[in-house]
Amino acid sequence: MGGQTDPAEPKGPPIVAAQSTGAETTENSDWVSRYADDVIAESERRAPGKPVVVASGLSPSGPIHLGNLREVMTPHLVADEIRRRGYEVRHLISWDDYDRYRKVPNGVPGTDASWADHIGKPLTAVPAPAGSAYPNWAEHFKAAMVEALGELGVEFDGISQTAQYTSGVYREQILHAMKHRGDIDAILEQYRTKKAPAKQQQKQKPLDEAEVEAAEGSGAASEDDGSGGAGGYYPYKPFCGQCGKDLTTVTSYDDETTELSYTCTVDGYAETVRLSEFNRGKLVWKVDWPMRWAYEGVIFEPSGVDHSSPGSSFQVGGQIVSIFGGERPIGPMYAFVGISGMAKMSSSKGGVPTPGDALEIMEPQLLRWLYARRRPNQSFKIAFDQEIQRLYDEWDKLAVKVTDSAVLPADAAAYSRAVGTAAGELPRTERPLPYRTLASVADVTAGDAEQTLRILTELDPENPVTDLSVVRPRLDKAETWITKYVAAESRTIVRSEPDAEALAALDEQGRKSIALLLDGLDSHWSLDGLTHLVYGVPKVQAGFPADATAKELPAEIKVAQRSFFALLYHLLVGRDTGPRLPTLLLAVGADRVRKLLGA
Repeated sequence: MGGQTDPAEPKGPPIVAAQSTGAETTENSDWVSRYADDVIAESERRAPGKPVVVASGLSPSGPIHLGNLREVMTPHLVADEIRRRGYEVRHLISWDDYDRYRKVPNGVPGTDASWADHIGKPLTAVPAPAGSAYPNWAEHFKAAMVEALGELGVEFDGISQTAQYTSGVYREQILHAMKHRGDIDAILEQYRTKKAPAKQQQKQKPLDEAEVEAAEGSGAASEDDGSGGAGGYYPYKPFCGQCGKDLTTVTSYDDETTELSYTCTVDGYAETVRLSEFNRGKLVWKVDWPMRWAYEGVIFEPSGVDHSSPGSSFQVGGQIVSIFGGERPIGPMYAFVGISGMAKMSSSKGGVPTPGDALEIMEPQLLRWLYARRRPNQSFKIAFDQEIQRLYDEWDKLAVKVTDSAVLPADAAAYSRAVGTAAGELPRTERPLPYRTLASVADVTAGDAEQTLRILTELDPENPVTDLSVVRPRLDKAETWITKYVAAESRTIVRSEPDAEALAALDEQGRKSIALLLDGLDSHWSLDGLTHLVYGVPKVQAGFPADATAKELPAEIKVAQRSFFALLYHLLVGRDTGPRLPTLLLAVGADRVRKLLGA
């Protein structure tokens, strides 16, 4: 497996000062608490005595990926902090399932080119991928996200925009928008020809694949604002009564009777309806979003960096919301989330990974921590490659520091937010052995439960693992990572027979080093013991005590250790590297180690 022979313990990235909407930032400050302060104050100003409302919006137009998860985790963490302080909070997740189907995503099983025929329909009117258990496209992709959010401990109130629009919930707001269409048009007109300032344009860097998908998934940038109609500006789009698509043009509207006429550019269908009774359409996005802010009384909602330019939905919505008698929420622009190992995943899956994908290989606590420890405007990466082992090492070290009360306040706060919510702690692995150890064992045993238990029992003879349930679910996550994300050529295959030619070619030093290892095998048969043994053999050969520290040794010892490790790897697995040697030796077993090393 691609583990390191002698990995240097990595230092975690520094905690950078957080920013809230008001207070001055300080090194290692807790950004969640700072936003919670602001949100509580703003809620008491706007709606004293009422529940605090925070919001997220997700479009189930395809797999909802880890970039979209930041749209949920940012308000979730703030809402949870407010709940911990005893306030009533509603975290709304608006499922934008009445959005138009814009394109067929790449790499979705059960789809083909025929799904392009549905472009322009509401997402809930598009068939689910073939073989799905769900009634439509939106529900299919929403279900996976709901399951992941449950595992992550995210408490929310889900709102289907299809249900809201088709049941007439927004009728008054729609009629109000149509009545004030001239005012809305005047606001939008200020931005239609605006471009980002030259300095801002120069600072823009090209988006990578994950960022492009995140921008497309946000729903806002590519939506029209209702302009361009033959009969003037209208902020409402009907779905065609014949083809069901939104490729329609409103040709007239009467404020008194609410009669609206439209034609479809797809099939020429024309219809006149009473908007006071008609529910098959929706406000254009740049009007829809601020309408909902006012309707729901949203105090806090983050937005992606694609909303930072002039004319974006968030910027324009800040003015349009006043037409509906509301105020724009406070909230940060959040940075994109990258993926370590993305290239491999994209080629195989056709898209960026989802929270469900991440939760297959990491525990919910680790995934929550990745979002909690970085302020929203800091980008970060989620590891699907070897980096996941380092992240887990960092996480486990943090847990020890928290237990020992030897941790900075912001780090302790991020840890607390990761392991649980106001409702209580998330289920955790009872005995969290190092992830890299579990991955190495899973690699060598190919997931064989009996072999896995034997090895884990021998890791620490004084405190043996006697039941695999105590190391789950972490063991399951490590096994999945090995199986799904470690390339076949990087997997570990232990030799079935000794390499007679290599053993015969050993020089005197090589033979002595193997002999020293074999002589100490039985008395050092534990993870700590074997670690001491394999690092100690080159020291002893050079005339130093086996427990001599790095400061007491010349630099050549490290070179000798690397040569010794490479020799062992070659004789055991036929490569120069592999899982950490102590774990590998335990996995192979003492008898087989002796056989392969020529004893």
